[in-house]
Amino acid sequence: MNSPEVMTIKQAAEFLQLHYQTVYEKILNKEIPASKVGRVWRVQKKDVIAYLERQKKG
Repeated sequence: MNSPEVMTIKQAAEFLQLHYQTVYEKILNKEIPASKVGRVWRVQKKDVIAYLERQKKG
């Protein structure tokens, strides 16, 4: 899967192979940085990868 540099929560969830709601909760808990653009959350791919790296170490 060739994911874009900026993703929706749904795209980030697919990338992480997690449920949409799980990723949304991680955003609200500030585990994954995200920005709200209008009414839609956007996540940078580099932040999703950084989250994955932290999980490997933890």
